[in-house]
Amino acid sequence: MLSVLTFLPLLVCAALLVPRRLPDRACLAVWVAAAAAELGLAVAVWAGYEPGGGVQFEERARWIPSAGVGYHVGVDGLSLPLVVLTCVLFLAVAVFSLRGTPRARPYACLFLFLQAMCVGLFVSLDLILFFVFFDLSIVGMFFVIAGWGHGERARAAALKFFLYTFTGSLALLLGFIGMYLAAEPHTFDMADLARADPLAGRGAYAGLVLLALGFGLAVKTPTVPFHTWLPPAHTEAPAAGSAILAGVLLKMGTYGFVRIAMPLLPGSWRRYALVFIVVGAVSAVYGALVALAQTDFKRMVAYTSVNHMGYVVLAVGAAGVLAGTDAQARSLAVTGAVTQMVSHGLLTGALFLLSGVLYDRAGTYAIDAYGGLAGPAPRFAALTAVGAFASLGIPGFSGFVAEFQIFAGSLASQAVATAIALTGILLTAALFLRALGCMLLGPARLPGGVRTGGFRDLAAAETAAVGPLLLAALVIGVAPRFLLDVIEPAGRALVGLVAR
Repeated sequence: MLSVLTFLPLLVCAALLVPRRLPDRACLAVWVAAAAAELGLAVAVWAGYEPGGGVQFEERARWIPSAGVGYHVGVDGLSLPLVVLTCVLFLAVAVFSLRGTPRARPYACLFLFLQAMCVGLFVSLDLILFFVFFDLSIVGMFFVIAGWGHGERARAAALKFFLYTFTGSLALLLGFIGMYLAAEPHTFDMADLARADPLAGRGAYAGLVLLALGFGLAVKTPTVPFHTWLPPAHTEAPAAGSAILAGVLLKMGTYGFVRIAMPLLPGSWRRYALVFIVVGAVSAVYGALVALAQTDFKRMVAYTSVNHMGYVVLAVGAAGVLAGTDAQARSLAVTGAVTQMVSHGLLTGALFLLSGVLYDRAGTYAIDAYGGLAGPAPRFAALTAVGAFASLGIPGFSGFVAEFQIFAGSLASQAVATAIALTGILLTAALFLRALGCMLLGPARLPGGVRTGGFRDLAAAETAAVGPLLLAALVIGVAPRFLLDVIEPAGRALVGLVAR
């Protein structure tokens, strides 16, 4: 089942490349159908998953046995929500692209390729398999930004994105090799490494391995000070590319912390947890402060990703502090971190798609270029307002559930860092309210060259893409048990591994 879920997009991609001539509309329709099938498969996996049953739907095959590398996939409560999130977001961007896109066939093929890489990473239970999907996702996103971004600046942003994240992936590979060499017998299998804990008591060696992993994952997340590739990549990418970059690819970094760094290096994670707590708190406040200073809507949303991912890093760091806390608090922090990954993917994905509507209508993301959009575009204004308020964590949406768990789980052992990170919520509220007040309210104002009242409201494809993302965030905010019942047992198991 998981192999089909992973490689079906690649098969569809290959099928799209065969016909010499295929209308753009047909390519986009095939992409939508494939994304819908992927979501159906993901929902079937969710329906068959037994919460608390550990890793399920496992598949194993020999790959490079002489090097200790195997094809090993499976899902648990940490990975399954992210697999479903990936399928939801890729279906949303496929539907969004029905409004029309240049060179539709290569565009659809790149996103199908990216979907296979993202799903493959989240189900990987072998370090080298994880690395292969991690690295190839960078290649796919590079071509999306460079090929369909905003001109020459997009190519420069794509190059910066590739060099930064590729450097991070090389550090990640060094860390994986370090774990492989410490294991007896040598293996890259995550389950075997978690059971053996080969770096226990290895002191400086284990610290260097964690440093390599931490650097590679921090670049991908991204955290301060490794975040500088993110704003230009988001600003210059097409809307669909930004939605996938923020909604899915950034989660590869934070997921790597809970899947690899914490369970495979428990002793080092406990020893250096304070470093991650400080980095998380600084990222949360810095991301919000810099976002508040932005005059570009899309760049502002990009910096809020640094803020929200900072909360996740704070939570996983707090989960490694044993003194002054208990297992329940640490488990709550981990559950909040995974919930935040899902929430951020839904909400930021929706906001980036809405920013694409701005650029499509008027060719700019400048906040002060717009005013009174609630009049000519009430659907756009309503969905933008809902996305913004949900992102700042008001009750009733997924962001509140996630941030409440993060702060409640972190406060017991890290009161000062949590209090500092909490100020990010106030800053986020200020920046979104400022943007909404300027763009949606007041007298009508549009960029030069766009006639007054000429801002078209959301088309059917745009509404169908954004609306379900916000609806999903609302469902999680009002009735989160279906999600938490899956995440919480896996969170408790992870906390047990870290505390051993």
